[in-house]
Amino acid sequence: MKSKENPRILIINWHDWTNPQGGGAEVHLHEIFKRLTDDYDITLLCSSYENAKSYEEIDHIKIHRVGSRNTFNLFVPSAYKFLSRVNNFDLVIEDLNKIPFLGRFYIKEKRMAILHHLFGESIYLETNFLFGSYVYYTERLIPKFYRDIPITVVSESTKKDLIRKGIKEECITVIYNGVDLSRYRTAENLYGKPTIACLGRMKKYKRMDIFIDAIPEILKEIPDLQVLFVGRGDDLPRLKTITRDRGMDKVIEFRGFISEDEKNEILSKSWVAVNTSPKEGWGLTSIEAQASGTPSIVPDSPGLRETVKDGETGYIYPYGSVKHLSGILIEFLKDRKKAIEMGRKARRWASNFSWDHSALRMKEFIKEII
Repeated sequence: MKSKENPRILIINWHDWTNPQGGGAEVHLHEIFKRLTDDYDITLLCSSYENAKSYEEIDHIKIHRVGSRNTFNLFVPSAYKFLSRVNNFDLVIEDLNKIPFLGRFYIKEKRMAILHHLFGESIYLETNFLFGSYVYYTERLIPKFYRDIPITVVSESTKKDLIRKGIKEECITVIYNGVDLSRYRTAENLYGKPTIACLGRMKKYKRMDIFIDAIPEILKEIPDLQVLFVGRGDDLPRLKTITRDRGMDKVIEFRGFISEDEKNEILSKSWVAVNTSPKEGWGLTSIEAQASGTPSIVPDSPGLRETVKDGETGYIYPYGSVKHLSGILIEFLKDRKKAIEMGRKARRWASNFSWDHSALRMKEFIKEII
C-alpha cells in the first residue's frame, strides 16, 4: 500500500492515454508517471471523449475528465479549484500541448511544466487559418507566462526553441522519452518482400503524403515493394484517396489501429521505417522502430534528428525532399544484409533510452521543486 504521506501531484493534460486522440505526449505521461505512483499520489485532469468515464483510476493514477477536446481549456480553472480544495496538492504540472492553460493566474500551488514541442507555423499544415491562428498566437504566450517556473522538455531541439522564444536556459531541463525494450523485440526474419513501415497518428501536419509521393520512383527500382501504414487519425481518408487515385492500392496497405502484438510484429519484420513530420518533440515511433531492430529514416526536423545516428542506425534526409527520400530508400532496399546489420546497430542505439531512466530523472526533478 502507498503511504498517505506521499506528496500529492496534479497533472493537467489535454488527453489521457486511453483517448483515441492521444499521441506521444500521452504515452510519455503514462509511462513516466505510472512508475512514480509509489512516490507520489498522482491525479490527472484531462478532457473527456465519447463513452469515457468522468472518473476512474488506472495504474494508480486518478483520472478526472471534464469538457471535450475543443472545450477542455475552458473547464480547467474551475475543475482545478475543485480538485485543489479536496486534495491539497503539493505540485501542479501543466503538460503543455498546443494551447497553454495559463495556470499562473489561478494555480496557488508550486508549478512546473512539461513541453514536448511548439507547433509554431506548422500548425497551419494541420488545420484551417482561423483555428491555426488561435493555436499559433496562444502558443506564443508560453514564453511570457511560463518564464519563471521549471520546465522539462523531451529533446534538445525543444530546449533550443524555447530559448529562442525567451525562456532562460537554466529554467529548462531535458528528459528524453524512453522505450520499453521488453515490449519491442527483433524478429528472426524480415518480410520476404522489401517492406517499409510508416507508423503514427495519421495527422495532416505529419505530411505522410510526402512518403506516398516518393513511392512511384521507388517502384521503378523495387517492383516488389510493400508499404504498411499503421495508425489512425483524421487524415487517413485523404491518404487513402491519394493512394487510390494514383493506383497504388496493391502496394500500400492501411492497417489502421492494431494491437500491440501486431504493431511489434510489423515493426520488427519491416526492412525500414519512415517518418515525414516537419516537427516533433521527440521521435517516439522512430525509437520504437529501432528498438525492434528496424532502421529509421527521418527528416532533418526538430526532435526527429536526435533519434537517429545518420548512416549507422538509419538516415536523415532534408525535410520535404521526395527526391532524397526515394533515393535513400531505393539504395537501402536493394541490400537485405545491410538492413539486417543496420537493424542490429539500431537496437543497440535504442537501448540507451528507457522509461525507467526517464522516470527516475523526473522523480529527481520533482523532488527538487517540492
